[in-house]
Amino acid sequence: MRIVIQRVSQAQVKIAGEVMGDIGQGLLVFLGIENEENPSDLVWLVNKLLNLRIFNDKNQVMNLSLLDIKGELMVISQFTLMATTKKGNRPSYIRAARHETAIPLYEQFLLLAEEQLGRKVVKGVFGADMKVSLTNDGPVTIVIDSKNRE
Repeated sequence: MRIVIQRVSQAQVKIAGEVMGDIGQGLLVFLGIENEENPSDLVWLVNKLLNLRIFNDKNQVMNLSLLDIKGELMVISQFTLMATTKKGNRPSYIRAARHETAIPLYEQFLLLAEEQLGRKVVKGVFGADMKVSLTNDGPVTIVIDSKNRE
């Protein structure tokens, strides 16, 4: 699994012109799911995401997590995060999990996040053509890959 995390002051997702969800201060996360995922990757990634200290404390030092600030979370599925660009100019998505594998893992990711946050996570619709807008706060953008736990 791969996530792109954006610290935001606001974010919104629309489908066919209709607002499906929005958040204020918190994290907008794009989630890519690979063919061969492991349940331990899912748990590790959710824990890492929610405890990542990327919000400013009173001294303007990034020392607080989403849990600390009681921020909001939006998670958007994005298979293109698993793109390979090694050959040619057209990305290959062969590493991206198919719907029957990806949807249950996406839903489990959301469920684990909601359990730890104690509230609903805003989401898009898996596989839909979504329009996501955001105001990146900082800007702060971080990429985490569960296969490369650095």
